[in-house]
Parts: sequence; structure tokens; C-alpha cells
Amino acid sequence: MVIGVLIAMLLVVSVAATPLIAVPFVVAGASARLPSAEAAGQLPAVKGDWGYPLAGAYTKGRGFGYNPVVGCSYCSTDHQGYDMAQACGATIYAAGPGQVITAGVYQGYGNTVRIDHGDGLITLYGHMQWNSLSVASGDSITAGTPLGAEGNTGRSFGCHLHFEVQQAGAPVDPQPFMAARGLPLT
Repeated sequence: MVIGVLIAMLLVVSVAATPLIAVPFVVAGASARLPSAEAAGQLPAVKGDWGYPLAGAYTKGRGFGYNPVVGCSYCSTDHQGYDMAQACGATIYAAGPGQVITAGVYQGYGNTVRIDHGDGLITLYGHMQWNSLSVASGDSITAGTPLGAEGNTGRSFGCHLHFEVQQAGAPVDPQPFMAARGLPLT
């Protein structure tokens, strides 16, 4: 009985806090899910060598730069990526061609894939579900290659994809980076 009351209280707090943190999520075990892009037969849009890391519509979470998360003491206020969400378990795709250099636990990102695109350019896909990765370090991939599933691992506050772009070791804003490739993030 006490456990049931605690679970109900956590659900209420989670739902109430969602607008404050700007990262939508589904509580583990809950049945609420957005329709998956895969079920609709969608693949991510690709233009030339680059494409979106999610197929179909998504909800934008925290953007790049100063973005504090209310109620999260471990969340950085200087956000170095772009958060996007569909639903827990949605497929995450490679945004560009390259070689996988990380496939597994990475710093505070939890279950992560990092791709080296050459010339000091790296993309990072963080917070993926455990046991969902479909690539391994050393794999050569192209835009649209499935990497794993959206999750809530590492220093995360709900299911989402943390998409990060790094140039010469420094994070760059993914929105203008992708827009320059004809793929605006909205």
C-alpha cells in the first residue's frame, strides 16, 4: 500500500515538473507513448551526406547554451547540445557519415554513441536506453544508420536524445550547424 502511494506521488510530481524542465518524458512502465516514426514507416530526412537524428516530429527540450533545469542540482546550466524527444524507445539515427568511436557508457551521458566525421568533427548521441545500441566502436556508418533507442541514462531527467556537435574538441550549437546542411532543428 505504501509503495503504491509513493509511486502515485512520484507520477504526480513528474507530470507537474515536466513543463519546468523542458524535457518531456514518460515514466518507466507507463503506457503513454507517442506514435513511433518507425511504425508510420518514416525514416529520418537526409540531405546529401547529413540527416536528422530522429525520424518525424519531435519535441524540443533544452537548446544550446545557458539553460538551467529547475529542480535538477546535477544538470549543467551551460548546455552543450540540443535535446529532442519523441518517446522512450524511439530509434536514434546517425546524423552524418563517419566512424563510431564510442558505443557504450560515456561520462555523464549514460549509454552513448559518438561518431568521428573527420576533420575534428564529432557528433554525440546521449542518454540512450541500455542494451539498445545497434553499432559498435569501429563501425563505419552513414546518415540514417540506426544507432539505438531514446532513453533516460546517465545524468538525464527523462527520456530524450541529447544531440551534441563538437568541432576540434569544443561544443558548437547544433541548430546552425544542421541548418547549414539544409536540416533546420525546430
